[in-house]
Amino acid sequence: MRHHNANRKFGRTRSQRKALLEGLIVSLVRDEKIMTTEAKAKEIRPMVEKLITHAQTATLANRRLISTRLGNQPTTAKKLIEEIAPKYAERDGGYTRITKLPARLGDASPRAIIEFV
Repeated sequence: MRHHNANRKFGRTRSQRKALLEGLIVSLVRDEKIMTTEAKAKEIRPMVEKLITHAQTATLANRRLISTRLGNQPTTAKKLIEEIAPKYAERDGGYTRITKLPARLGDASPRAIIEFV
């Protein structure tokens, strides 16, 4: 039974899904704006919001947690902690915005842009 199991599977195995979401989060932190499908944008939004909240208090434990969630890429973790998180020091949440776009021509899947506010 799938009671209270609300995560999306994206037609992938667990390891592939984890790699996909990790890659999307790294791209969002690096580029600060990405275009993807609406479902993927909605799936990564809470993960990114939690990472920014952890980055606001940059303790050693939080730095290590952020680094592991970003695939041990030191440049992206450093950018999140030193550039992105200080912008939202006065904000209690809602760091990202999802803007819906027209459907993709090939398969009519709904697209969206996810970006930092």
